[in-house]
Amino acid sequence: MTSDAYDRVPEPSEGTTADLVGSGPPAANAHARTRTEGPFTVVEALGEIDLATAEPLGEHLDAATSGARPDVLVDLRAVEFFDCSGLRVLCRAEARARERGGRLRVVLDAPRLRRLLVGAGLLRRFPPLPDLPGLPGLPGLPEERT
Repeated sequence: MTSDAYDRVPEPSEGTTADLVGSGPPAANAHARTRTEGPFTVVEALGEIDLATAEPLGEHLDAATSGARPDVLVDLRAVEFFDCSGLRVLCRAEARARERGGRLRVVLDAPRLRRLLVGAGLLRRFPPLPDLPGLPGLPGLPEERT
């Protein structure tokens, strides 16, 4: 095996999740899950987000930003590791949301992820929220009063 064999990405075969991007909900995976909470689509990233796992997260972000005026919250609080591959899919999804008249925001509480955003020059693009906005019915968040 040559050294460049590891750089080759096989073409997706018919019937893989690559065929489903944009055509419905993303495939279930261990690195992301999506839910609707009030007016928001919440994409929760889980575990380690790196070169091998960024695209499964990207599938969820692509689906979340596919409609008109998407309002997406990316919850990074359950992430143990996050590298530039994860930043790439975040930037791609944020640009797509903005193009469609919507927005994408991140929720994080880990100082290391905040330092990553600072180091990458992305803190202004992704000013982190410390928690999900006050949504009625979410545990640990105050109910909105009318």
